[in-house]
Amino acid sequence: MAITIKSAREIELMSEAGRILEIVHNELAKALHPGMSTKDIDRLGEDVIRSYGCIPSFLNYDGYPASICVSVNDEVVHGIPDKHRIIKEGDIVSLDAGVIYKGYHSDAARTYGIGRISPQAEKLIEVTKQCFFEGIKYARAGCHLHEISNAINDYIDTFGYGVVQDLVGHGIGTKLHEDPQIPNFHQRRRGVKLMPGMTLAVEPMINAGTWQVSWLDDDWTVVTDDGSLSAHYENTILITEGEPEILTLSASA
Repeated sequence: MAITIKSAREIELMSEAGRILEIVHNELAKALHPGMSTKDIDRLGEDVIRSYGCIPSFLNYDGYPASICVSVNDEVVHGIPDKHRIIKEGDIVSLDAGVIYKGYHSDAARTYGIGRISPQAEKLIEVTKQCFFEGIKYARAGCHLHEISNAINDYIDTFGYGVVQDLVGHGIGTKLHEDPQIPNFHQRRRGVKLMPGMTLAVEPMINAGTWQVSWLDDDWTVVTDDGSLSAHYENTILITEGEPEILTLSASA
């Protein structure tokens, strides 16, 4: 396992990549409405990314054909935008996006309700977001990686939701996916000791029902096996000497 420790200059570049990605998500959140296609979302996201002189991390990554992963309802991640896929009132939509700024990546995901959504959907979105924050309580120098994983799973267990096990978080830097892998479910080993300068993408993917998922025939879109709703929340974080710094979420947000 080769985990990179970022220099002060690299952290500066990743911080800017994170700042721009937060703007992308904010613009997408403002634009979401019933009747727009998932392709409309992708076009807008790519336009905003490029307007800041950045490159979409996801476009053509291992053949992925879009800039924004748009996953609706029972789709967990990696939904492919389509001009014929129209979002409607009551849907929940997960948006996963990344930008490359001067060779450095940032990665973040949010799940949004479209119009009025069910109380069950609202709770799933809130809990998924909170389990990220429960996890990063342990994203501190001297802690071990899997303390993050175990904290996420411990929190989710109190709600009876399913924690996706086929997909995990990851290190990030000059590559979108670097070591180490960051599971969102219980681990028996402690994992590596966290050190200042590590940059990680922590991303709980939580299902209202079973944790089990399948891939659709497009080889990208991941869906829940039981058709239950799924939510996704992710930020790129920096391990420091003290509290972790969230590069894709400003302190005032």
